Amino acid sequence: MLTSIRGLCAATALAGAAFLATPAMAEDENTSGFSISGNAAVVTDYRFRGVSLSGGDAAIQGGIDVAHDSGFYVGTWGSSIDGGAYGSTELDIYGGWSGDVASGLSADVGLLYYYYPGGVGGADLDYFEPYASVSTAFGPLGATVGVAYAWSQDSLGNDDNLYLYTDLSAAIPNSPISLSAHLGYTDGVLAPPFLAGTTDETGLDWSIGASATVLEKLTVGVSYIGVEGPSINGFTDDAVVGTLSVAF
Repeated sequence: MLTSIRGLCAATALAGAAFLATPAMAEDENTSGFSISGNAAVVTDYRFRGVSLSGGDAAIQGGIDVAHDSGFYVGTWGSSIDGGAYGSTELDIYGGWSGDVASGLSADVGLLYYYYPGGVGGADLDYFEPYASVSTAFGPLGATVGVAYAWSQDSLGNDDNLYLYTDLSAAIPNSPISLSAHLGYTDGVLAPPFLAGTTDETGLDWSIGASATVLEKLTVGVSYIGVEGPSINGFTDDAVVGTLSVAF
């Protein structure tokens, strides 16, 4: 559920936005068909699609999901940020459906709301973004292709934003280690070059990473993250990001 778009960061999340190893979710199931899962993490830098939203500093993150056996789910995820007018907190609220659509192929579709409760000055900062992805696996190898589209909204300067991405993962047999790679393309006001001050509203972000699960619910990860465009220290520069997360 929303692992590639947001939990990267888990990123990321979700990523988030750039791809970070997503912690496994613990589930508390009951006879009604509902389950609850959650995670908490500390990251050395909160990178959303390659761009730092924590000023290059560490961030505290966490989320919780409620899912039904039918595949429908709702959840929320939050992170500390260094967002200036956006305040010090990002809170994402989402809902959707995930499940198998064919043999060996699963899908995830939903709507995400980015909410900045600490925003200052009364500006309209929040926005919506529908998302969809399909995933498959070949033994220890996994692949996801996804899209997210934020239509024209006041908070985006009455412009829109399209994000396309692919994630690859590989579990090393007989070990707790998994490898990951991510490539994303942005067309719109959230493109890294545009955020860095150019007029170019297109750009790429990428990452490679590794994670290891220890003590069953604890995950340690590291990723190298980069973006296309001007390199601004603590914002759009290449970075090595570490993650320590726990599932509950």
